[in-house]
Amino acid sequence: MTQPTDLTRRAVMGGVAALPLLPAAGWADAPMKGVSTPLHRRFKLGAFEVTMLLSGTVARGEPQSIFGLNASKEDFAAASAAANIPTDQAQFFFTPVVANTGEKLVLFDTGLSPASITAALEDAGYSADQVDMVVLTHMHGDHIGGLMGDAGETFNNAQLFAGQAEFDYWAKEKSDAFEGKVRPLADKISMVGDGASGFSGHTAMAAFGHTPGHMVHMLESEGQQLLIAADFANHYVWSLAHPDWHVRFDIDKEAAAKTRRRLLDMIATDNLAFTGYHMPWPAVGYVEAKDGGFRYVPSSYQLML
Repeated sequence: MTQPTDLTRRAVMGGVAALPLLPAAGWADAPMKGVSTPLHRRFKLGAFEVTMLLSGTVARGEPQSIFGLNASKEDFAAASAAANIPTDQAQFFFTPVVANTGEKLVLFDTGLSPASITAALEDAGYSADQVDMVVLTHMHGDHIGGLMGDAGETFNNAQLFAGQAEFDYWAKEKSDAFEGKVRPLADKISMVGDGASGFSGHTAMAAFGHTPGHMVHMLESEGQQLLIAADFANHYVWSLAHPDWHVRFDIDKEAAAKTRRRLLDMIATDNLAFTGYHMPWPAVGYVEAKDGGFRYVPSSYQLML
């Protein structure tokens, strides 16, 4: 087919005036597709593969009804403006973690529902039946929601691993989520405490406050470390820049603030990578000390190499 114009070297060097003008009709006919977010991201940790799963994401209004309960409206607005985020809405993310050690496929937390966690697992190339162990960082509904549903148990082949203090607290509280999702599986749960290990390269660590038995989990392989930090800090600005600000969902707010400072200082001092269940997707990053608080530094390609 003959080209509509002869793009000689002279024409090209002469600039865009030498190019033919195409009609504008039809340029805007492609339909809008809406916001798109992938359901998984995989990276390396020594000999392990770690996969972040997106169980869900939702916008919520009035974020100061959740974060900064003991902060003034002016201070909350100033912190938000400094980070270029709005004060009237926040985006929440729910991000379970899969660790493939080469011997075990381990799932940390189970998301909002069986449907959401199985969809994310399948997007990452796994099935629920392949999961060897489910580790529960704590027993709020958005972490245990995928354990069971109308079809019964989601992870039929998995051993369950949870903190004894956490189980004991919710067993007394008799919450609907606990009674429906956890108690029926109690015989399958290994109840553990601070310092326990469920598999080679794993250490559970007490991080009480958000809930009375909340735990974080250290992974280590070939000298590389990653802290599965769950809900010790629930927002990348309001919880990190101001770790002493109270959070509505923290059951013991003062204990949670002390735990937050302790872990953030450890992450910053040791230059640890960490995952936060509600951090901006894909929820993996680092922490720097700044102005009496901390600053979130998202991971770029460090964990791909």
